[in-house]
Amino acid sequence: MWLFFLFLTVPLIEIALFIQVGGWIGLGWTLAIVVATAVAGTILVRSQGSQALAQLRQRFDELRDPTETLAHGAMILFSGALLLTPGFFTDAVGFALLVPPVRRFLLREIGKRVRMQTVSSGHEQWRTNRAGSDDVIEGEYDVDDTPPRDRDGPSGWTRH
Repeated sequence: MWLFFLFLTVPLIEIALFIQVGGWIGLGWTLAIVVATAVAGTILVRSQGSQALAQLRQRFDELRDPTETLAHGAMILFSGALLLTPGFFTDAVGFALLVPPVRRFLLREIGKRVRMQTVSSGHEQWRTNRAGSDDVIEGEYDVDDTPPRDRDGPSGWTRH
């Protein structure tokens, strides 16, 4: 029910704001502001999105929990969608989501209402309990003597 309420009220708020702002500054300036916020938002989302992606890669490289970084990335993506949606209210929410302290606050508030559970692969335990210092891994393998397929031809997943 709250989703229906959201889809009903947000467009009404946007329409009311368009009418008010358009009455104050005129149609041309109103449209210019909407286009300018979309362009500025796109630039900011690209910048912060690439930073979040770099942090995510670093987390994976260090075998650290990427949950918070993924949540920040999702909020940045959502802010981009809001900034591309024409309107003053959605732009305000979108720009707010680009501010890291706002995202951290929202994550804390969501964390209070959501039960989080983590799963560990036991990789750290395997490393610390490993006997010996040699790096030999025993295993079996089969040699595949089939010739490589033609790279320019069909993949083999479809029929002709």
